[in-house]
Amino acid sequence: MDKPMGKLYHEKDASLDVLKNKKVAVIGYGNQGSAQAQNLKDSGVDVVVGLREGPSWKRATDDGMRVLPVDKATREADIVHILLPDEVQSRVYDREIKDNLESGNTLSFSHGFNITFKCIEPPDYVDVIMIAPKAPGYMVRKLYQDGFGTPALIAVEQNVTGKAKDIALAMAKAMHFTKAGVLETTFYEESTSDLFGEQAVLCGGVSELIKSGFNTLVDAGYQPELAYFECMHELKLITDLFYRGGMEFMWKMVSNTAEYGGRTRGKRVVNEQSKREMGKILDDIKSGKFAEEWIKESTNGMQFLQKARKEDEKEEIEIVGKKIRELFTR
Repeated sequence: MDKPMGKLYHEKDASLDVLKNKKVAVIGYGNQGSAQAQNLKDSGVDVVVGLREGPSWKRATDDGMRVLPVDKATREADIVHILLPDEVQSRVYDREIKDNLESGNTLSFSHGFNITFKCIEPPDYVDVIMIAPKAPGYMVRKLYQDGFGTPALIAVEQNVTGKAKDIALAMAKAMHFTKAGVLETTFYEESTSDLFGEQAVLCGGVSELIKSGFNTLVDAGYQPELAYFECMHELKLITDLFYRGGMEFMWKMVSNTAEYGGRTRGKRVVNEQSKREMGKILDDIKSGKFAEEWIKESTNGMQFLQKARKEDEKEEIEIVGKKIRELFTR
């Protein structure tokens, strides 16, 4: 039996009037922070950006944003929208945000990690909401400027004022997310599913699949350049078909030979053993084991990541890929 789709909200379901006489402090000005802050400002929302001094401060100022230190921005704001990296949020919250929150304020996020795994424990006198666009920051900004928007998620963790969802929807509307559609979820569902997708499919799973395919061909004596074309370069063509019309649309667009081979051989690569490992990955996320591991890694200088980045830069697929990508630059 098909599972019913969750509640979707659109333009008519949200009102920008909710944000009248409210100031939003966007904490952070990276990929998402810069895009969301500019979108909010361009929609007439009173925005201040909270930062420490550095390159981001200058960039935000050059973009026409009003910039203050994080603690001062928080004290001015009715809505504090934290868009720092996950591993940084709790430290900044404890030092510069927590003691400056007032009763009736709204604490807002675009990812549920720090709330779900209790790295941040908000006071019981503030609303806690999430507005999470399902696109990188540059697309959030581009689609806004094009007059449309990206799909997004909203969630309410604490509803002290009784208006938390209205505020989340208003924020989503100001950033044009309701033009595409906004799906209601929970902090737990968003954070655990997002981590799973990144680890098992979108980042971890796909990267290992590409590398394994590339190395299989190279080890069998095929030219590395040809292996790169087959296992990496053409992947964008397929994912574009997925994005446009789904998996069955992709099968219709490729050759009959590709469809037959893919449908009969794909499950030999991603099989029951793969699904069992995916289940274990999800269990690690839901139990908090991964969060604990990541927090330990991030507070100890990211030693694994530093080593992995250096080692992977030397892999043949990276060296060959750089040369091939240069063929397509103009």
